[in-house]
Amino acid sequence: MEQVVDVRGLSCPMPIIRTKKAMDQIEAGDHLVVLATDPGAVADFQAWTRRTGHKLVSSEQVDQEFHFRLEKVK
Repeated sequence: MEQVVDVRGLSCPMPIIRTKKAMDQIEAGDHLVVLATDPGAVADFQAWTRRTGHKLVSSEQVDQEFHFRLEKVK
């Protein structure tokens, strides 16, 4: 399953807070696609996935947006 979390226009810490809430609602192996505009989200998601054990499958910048694909590990 894949779910999209749109946090465009939000700044730290809201993208991580909304992502955590969404991650709590999905099963292990499912993916979240997070759409963000805060440039700080790149470092935030790298640190958050290292700390939580979830997998940062991909991270890319598309114009002024940042797209993250996360996989729930546990």
